Amino acid sequence: MTAVEIDVWADVVCPWCYIGKRRLEQAIAESAHPADVTVTYHAYELDPGAPVGDGSLVLSWLAERYGTDLDGAREMAERPAVLGRPDGLEINVDEQRRANSFDAHRIIALGLAQGGHALQAAVLERLYSAHFTEGRQIDDIETLQRLGAEAGLDGRRLSAVLASREYADHVRQDERAATEIGITGVPFFMANRKVALSGAHSVEVIGQLIDAATDGSPEAMTQGA
Repeated sequence: MTAVEIDVWADVVCPWCYIGKRRLEQAIAESAHPADVTVTYHAYELDPGAPVGDGSLVLSWLAERYGTDLDGAREMAERPAVLGRPDGLEINVDEQRRANSFDAHRIIALGLAQGGHALQAAVLERLYSAHFTEGRQIDDIETLQRLGAEAGLDGRRLSAVLASREYADHVRQDERAATEIGITGVPFFMANRKVALSGAHSVEVIGQLIDAATDGSPEAMTQGA
């Protein structure tokens, strides 16, 4: 089998991205040669203007943004929560707090630099769990320090990165690449730079993306959630 390199654009505060990551991992595990598939995660900010340290509940923010009440906001937030349960995800809509994800993306980039694809995925997974299940404030520096260390990042190196602007250019480069490709929503998967898929599709559909990356077919784009 030809090696498959999958690039994924995702945001830490995107529930569909959390679902997409889990389904991608399952699709890889079920593929013919999972050891030949590598995944690199790229930064994408859905809410780049979110104030750092806001800490307000996501439900309150959704209600204000869409002009609805808390019940209406909960109904919106519950959709990915319900769809993620069969994938083993616990998304607690009442605990999620609005956060700026820029610094979280910086430590995800650190994970790739420090330990390769496996550590990058572990850092992202820890951040997803913290945000969606535990209601942690993932734009708080002390919280990011703890979460990064729990995921396996070197504590001293992590502290140095969080105290600086290191990897900021990396995040911006990912975002520029997304603009150049034409990405307008996440998760967005691209395999071997020739076939792409937008949205948190089923394990079977993501598996088809992996297969298509090796079959010599021309470039194809599939959109939709």
